[in-house]
Amino acid sequence: LAEELLLSVEHSKRVLVNAASVVTVLGAIESAGIPVWIDGGWGVDALLEKQTRKHLDLDLIVAHDHVSLLRSVLSGLGFSAAGQENPENFVVEHPSLGSVDVHAIEFDARGYGVFSLPDGRRWPLPPSAFAGRGTIASRVVMCLSAEAQVHCHGQGYEPSATDLQDMEHLQQRFGVVLPLGLCRQKDSSDKGTTASCVTTSLVALEATAGCS
Repeated sequence: LAEELLLSVEHSKRVLVNAASVVTVLGAIESAGIPVWIDGGWGVDALLEKQTRKHLDLDLIVAHDHVSLLRSVLSGLGFSAAGQENPENFVVEHPSLGSVDVHAIEFDARGYGVFSLPDGRRWPLPPSAFAGRGTIASRVVMCLSAEAQVHCHGQGYEPSATDLQDMEHLQQRFGVVLPLGLCRQKDSSDKGTTASCVTTSLVALEATAGCS
């Protein structure tokens, strides 16, 4: 309940990013010839091919080589910088289109997309991670795969109730295995969801045992 109240307050202070805004932003980016992949909440909803919740921002992944051009395109739409920036990540905001959170990565000769993490480590994702395709307002978009979404949500921060709900939707739709930390725990009165979490955990344990 406390988290829901905090989100409600945050919603009231920020412009939500709706499907029409996403289409507008992606249309301008596509016209400039810049490949981008949708991550985060809109990336999940793209995979699900329907909007399941409200979104505070649009998360985009782009190759380092296209960052300058992407900044120019977003600026041309009326976006301006919001907060601190670094070479790997920046956020821009628009008074009516909302917030866009850009994550820059480096693609190597194998086609792996390599994220540079704040602690200096490098995290390579294979080409299959960028093979996701989804739909937003009838527009086909590129996005992270369901499996890659799960891995990204399991790294570096404590997932919120909204994150856990997103992951649950992906599991129900695509059958992806969720690590225990991304498995929403409920009381015994919700036996369906609890059973799903137990099954997922057992599959993960069996997979681990098979690799040892």
